[in-house]
Amino acid sequence: MFIEIRKRGKSKKYYLVHSYRESGKIKRISRYLGSNLNENKLLELEKRAEQHILEGIKERSILEFELTKKEIEEYKKYETDIEIKHLQTLNWKRFTETFTYNTNAIEGSTVALSEVKELLSGEEEPQGADDIETLNVAKAVEYIQKSKEKITLNFIKHLHLICFKGTKGFAGKLREVNVVIRDSQGNVVHEGAPINKVRSLVEELCNWYIKHKNKYPPLLLAAVMHNQFEKIHPFQDGNGRVGRLLLNYVLLQHKYPPINVRLRDRIRYYKCLQEYDQKNDIKSTLKFLISEYKKQF
Repeated sequence: MFIEIRKRGKSKKYYLVHSYRESGKIKRISRYLGSNLNENKLLELEKRAEQHILEGIKERSILEFELTKKEIEEYKKYETDIEIKHLQTLNWKRFTETFTYNTNAIEGSTVALSEVKELLSGEEEPQGADDIETLNVAKAVEYIQKSKEKITLNFIKHLHLICFKGTKGFAGKLREVNVVIRDSQGNVVHEGAPINKVRSLVEELCNWYIKHKNKYPPLLLAAVMHNQFEKIHPFQDGNGRVGRLLLNYVLLQHKYPPINVRLRDRIRYYKCLQEYDQKNDIKSTLKFLISEYKKQF
């Protein structure tokens, strides 16, 4: 980093400049410090600006730059904490029941686990929207289990359609309204992407996956796809359930077993999403997913 002085008349403006290489290109970040500064004030502001610049680089989204070989190896280390079970040993019936129950309950469904089992076995007839969505989500689990389709905008819209056909008039359609997420006190904790950018951002995310699917570790790919999808929030409702299905579809494409995010862990789950949204922190999500794997197996 270095100080750059720009003169205009009798005034001197000071900038802290940092140049770095990314994907073979030289990039430059500059931060304005002030004008006509004395030596002590310049030194004070320089230290503060240097910290901000370094934090900004560290907290960039993974989507914005290419990971180096060293960084990829660092992310791979997270996966050494888990033993990847062979997919053939997975009890899909049990997973479908527990995943369907938990993923719907996280979003407010009142259908109990015992009722989920009865609905999926055909012992009970669906009585309302929650029951229909129980059956629909189970169909979506079966779909991602068997599908070999590429991850595209149409694939994601189809997942939404499967989940909410018969319960939401906008099933399978990108939202046409802006959305915000509030906490229990009514405070806005997240604002979805502007409606005029939703389509392009989802397509960009799908292209990012296609570009990196054979390069980055599977758990990292799944975490980024899920978190960035939730950050965009492309549907008027139902983003959580589709996002968790997308997470698992990525894992399955790489021969990893799916993950059941449990209702009892939703506070930590939401915290991880918030850390990603506000700080581009993906590591907390990786640690969370590993802990869910360990509980599951």
